[in-house]
Amino acid sequence: MNRTTYHYLAIAVLALLGVAAPYLFPAYLSQFSKLWLFIVLALTWDLTGGQMGYNSFGNVVFFGVGMYAAAAVQVALYYPLAAYTAAKGGGTEFIFNTSQFLTGLAAGLPAAGVLAALTAVALGLIILGMRGHYFAIATLGLAIAAGELASGWDLIGAGSGMVTPTPPDSLDTTTLFYYLSFALAALTFVFLAWLYSTRYGLAINAIRDDEDKAEAMGHHTIRNKVIAWTIAAFFLGMAGGIFGNLSKFIDPIDVAFNGAEIGVWMILMAILGGKGTLWGPVIGASVFYVMKELFWTYLLGWQRVALGLLIILIVVFFPQGIVGWLKERWPSRFGPTAAEMEAADAKGEA
Repeated sequence: MNRTTYHYLAIAVLALLGVAAPYLFPAYLSQFSKLWLFIVLALTWDLTGGQMGYNSFGNVVFFGVGMYAAAAVQVALYYPLAAYTAAKGGGTEFIFNTSQFLTGLAAGLPAAGVLAALTAVALGLIILGMRGHYFAIATLGLAIAAGELASGWDLIGAGSGMVTPTPPDSLDTTTLFYYLSFALAALTFVFLAWLYSTRYGLAINAIRDDEDKAEAMGHHTIRNKVIAWTIAAFFLGMAGGIFGNLSKFIDPIDVAFNGAEIGVWMILMAILGGKGTLWGPVIGASVFYVMKELFWTYLLGWQRVALGLLIILIVVFFPQGIVGWLKERWPSRFGPTAAEMEAADAKGEA
């Protein structure tokens, strides 16, 4: 089988698993929901960090913005948001029936993506003129700043956090949020696969390879960088909206803008699977999430040590990520390595 066959076979297997999981693993739907969302996190980070070469430590901001935006829209459609957050979502006056909950969710998730995308445009126009370490350092403080701002904003619960709308008992939200997570992961993967096959995909790769040369050739690099960050933010915002509802409580520091964990994890997942590849973030997120769940279950108290050792082993023995290692071993099945592609280009120029 050639690479194309493997590609479509893998998509078919994932699609079947995604559809059948509620019937095959009904007791683990919450874990599978978060796995699909972790895949979205890794894919969107790799759009800028792997495909475009801009390593951002602030993508978790869009995740948190989407989380708050979705919850706020879900509530504000039916109740005064300030009163709801002041009461911490409690009391018999804040009841959501099935129609209200589903309508709020249908409006809240797209709003989360749009608001996160607008945030990316505003921030991108300010800091995407920076390059390299300067850009990375600038993004490092974004999650901290966002968490502090949210902690001081009473309308969304400030430091006390915000409870997401409670669904009626008659609604099977476990299955609902599972399929929403799966659909978002599938949509993100398909959209990015298409995006990387277009001229725009080549443009962001040119920025990664040599931004000065790309500018000299007439590419509008800042515009392309802002577009890439905005696309990543849109999907991240929707992922945040789903994650907030899964968590049922949004804390500004420990959940929404948790750069120390979620912000770092999305980077590690992309690196683990292989930066700058379509399948790398998917594989990296799957391996990382499964190992994290095993460590948190069987090595409680030592889970972070075990996770750190796993990362070290990957960096030492698989510096190109899992997909890069597979390409080195079986290039006919998984594609040539970057070094082989450069050698072929050099031979062609000669």
